[in-house]
Amino acid sequence: MTRLNTTEIMALIPNRYPIIYIDTVESLVPGQEVVAVKNVTINEQFMRGYRPDAPQMPNTLMIEALAQTASILILKSPEFFGKTAYLGAAKNVVFNRVILPGDQIKFTVTLTKKKENMGVVQTHATVNDQVVCEAELTFVVAPRDDLLKSQQAT
Repeated sequence: MTRLNTTEIMALIPNRYPIIYIDTVESLVPGQEVVAVKNVTINEQFMRGYRPDAPQMPNTLMIEALAQTASILILKSPEFFGKTAYLGAAKNVVFNRVILPGDQIKFTVTLTKKKENMGVVQTHATVNDQVVCEAELTFVVAPRDDLLKSQQAT
């Protein structure tokens, strides 16, 4: 198992403040599973604008945090080494409660399917061992230059 700090996470994924939603990776088994943590505070940029009267983390950012966690798992998997992961789809998404300032979210992502240019992961997020969100995410995996060229051609 591997642990990653914020600097090591930023070396893997392009996200930076204010759009990085993972503080640490507690465990990583390449090609299998990753567990990451986010400490939610009232000082988050999204807390000021989403619902100032009732601060909470927007559900869309929960999916983004799960996608960032999944990207780490996919990019650390040997068969996807040297490639970039792009979120392609989110299915069977369920939100069980809102995320509030002071919550510590634990993201668990398990790789369930992999092909040459894609990966599917099962995800769930917990706060105090209660599932607050779950989703199946599909990723397109490609060398960064190849994907950019194909987008420019369309």
